Amino acid sequence: MTPLNLYVNSWLNAPAHTAWRLAEAQRLLAFAKAAKLPDGFGNLDANGQLAPGARAETINTARMTHCFALAHLQGIPGSLAYAEHGVAALRGAMQDATHGGWFAHPGGHDDSGKAAYLHAFVALAASSAVVAGAVDANTLLADAIQVIEAHFWSEDEGALRETFSRAWQLPEQYRGANSNMHATEAFLALADVTGNGLWLQRALRIAERIIHTHATANGYRVIEHFDVHWQPLPDYNLEHPADPFRPYGTTPGHALEWARLLLHLEASLERAGLYAPQWLPDSARALFDTACQQAWNVDGEPGFVYTLDWADRPVVHARLHWVHAEACAAAAALLQRTGEAHYEQWYRCCWGFIANHFIDPIGGSWHHELDAHNQPAGSLWPGKPDLYHAYQALLLPGLSLAPSLASNLAGNVTKR
Repeated sequence: MTPLNLYVNSWLNAPAHTAWRLAEAQRLLAFAKAAKLPDGFGNLDANGQLAPGARAETINTARMTHCFALAHLQGIPGSLAYAEHGVAALRGAMQDATHGGWFAHPGGHDDSGKAAYLHAFVALAASSAVVAGAVDANTLLADAIQVIEAHFWSEDEGALRETFSRAWQLPEQYRGANSNMHATEAFLALADVTGNGLWLQRALRIAERIIHTHATANGYRVIEHFDVHWQPLPDYNLEHPADPFRPYGTTPGHALEWARLLLHLEASLERAGLYAPQWLPDSARALFDTACQQAWNVDGEPGFVYTLDWADRPVVHARLHWVHAEACAAAAALLQRTGEAHYEQWYRCCWGFIANHFIDPIGGSWHHELDAHNQPAGSLWPGKPDLYHAYQALLLPGLSLAPSLASNLAGNVTKR
């Protein structure tokens, strides 16, 4: 791996920028604490309030547990209690005591099924909670690993199956890049927590299928939707293009997210003494550069649009906060990996856009969605429920590319 060789004026070396990042991260944490409910964490509205009758959600609880575990590892007092609240919730009514796995909501016996996307976040939360020393986190981690290996991981496919009914019947005849992308992130963390390099090999197999095989052949546009045989479904959700998890077309934000994950995977493989193929950094560059070229300012306004069609025309013009958070994190990773000014420029540009448009200094946290004219909106993602994307983007630029976030913070590993 090319050693870090940033030029002297990089923001990654600037004390003022580091102080700004960490202060903004603590501001987000303080806002997110209001999401706590007796049985987990719920969704906050634009004013940072829980709606009357708000209920906990497993995906939000897993993400909050992960983030508060990271905060504890940073040394933010009081954070461990929130992480342990999340662990207790994930081991409580959110967990299916009869069939195993997790419901989407506490006691959700009528939920539609068990989703790979959700279980990847439970595994990530458990791994971070273990590193933070949260009570019962080891049991949660063991349960999450057992479910992934028993039901979701397909050795033949080298990827996750998507969704099952509650009793692990009726597998969905669909394969998704989004759930497998977050499994890649979770598997990097599992490798660090368990010391088992098998998780790195599994992460590499996922990346080989989705990026090295499909995205590379598609001009580094990430194909999101596949049938059970991993044949692309280019018209999937054509009639529902703004779906928040399975939108039609390409999602440039996922290309940015994949670019970062490929560099984490490369660094993790090398750290473990395993072979890291050259296509990992090559693809990271190509994914990032292609997404920036195709999706930034493509409709005449600054910012990344949510989705594009297969001719690279905007479909959903909204700007989502998580896309821009991932752009900052990916630019920082590429800057660390290459030291090139090109990525420094994008890093500064994306943080500038976030500061000017997404950060809400009055209401708190970040606006989660902007319209095509960069005004706050909420048609796709109402309220301010998410801490995970923005918080990670604020932490990652100060850390090395490996190990994964929680283990990195615990070891106080620096990027120099």
